[in-house]
Amino acid sequence: MQKRSKRYTEARAQVNRETLYPLEEAIGLVKSLKPAKFDETIELSVQLGIDAKQTDQQVRTSLSLPHGLGKKVRVVVFTEGENATRAREAGAAEVGSDELIAKVEGGWMEFDVALATPDMMRKVAKLGRHLGPRGLMPTPKNATVRQDIAEAVKEFQAGKVELRADAGGNIHAPVGKCSFSPEAINANVREVLEHLARHKPIGVKGRYFKTVVLSATMGPGVKIRL
Repeated sequence: MQKRSKRYTEARAQVNRETLYPLEEAIGLVKSLKPAKFDETIELSVQLGIDAKQTDQQVRTSLSLPHGLGKKVRVVVFTEGENATRAREAGAAEVGSDELIAKVEGGWMEFDVALATPDMMRKVAKLGRHLGPRGLMPTPKNATVRQDIAEAVKEFQAGKVELRADAGGNIHAPVGKCSFSPEAINANVREVLEHLARHKPIGVKGRYFKTVVLSATMGPGVKIRL
């Protein structure tokens, strides 16, 4: 059994595991718990009533949060020529073609998002075993393969997040920092939930949202009543 810190144990005691809290109350509770020594990320965890093994029930999409993520997002772009110039001007941390691919193959992974233009995907495909397991492989499904590459760089730097259900139908998404105002966190959480509702797979029957939990990096989860 995992041994929890005294700080976590004290915070856990303030949360009723059986209670479903209204969103505003859940946010206040998460922010009021004894904080760590850094600005913790607040994460939303959603268990969906889907069978992720079925192709018509998979959930993979992305969206920009109205109040961002509160951190600098490191974006790399696989492209060349004029698109490379546009990506650099938009603020990409690293831009390149064969040389960038070789760098990643060599083990370099100091970035949060990888983007690519469509013409590069034949070359980028070889990075599947490096980027795939980390959820960083560019794909049209989550809008990381784009022709409008400068706009894509700006979107992801501003706080665009990927929503991807795992094998158990769970989605985990950052929705801000503990230093954010309750109103900013509330708006980000609602945007994620509404986005998921709009992208409900056609094959899903019955209850779509099963459990929704809000938590800080080092804190216990607080269940939300929708």
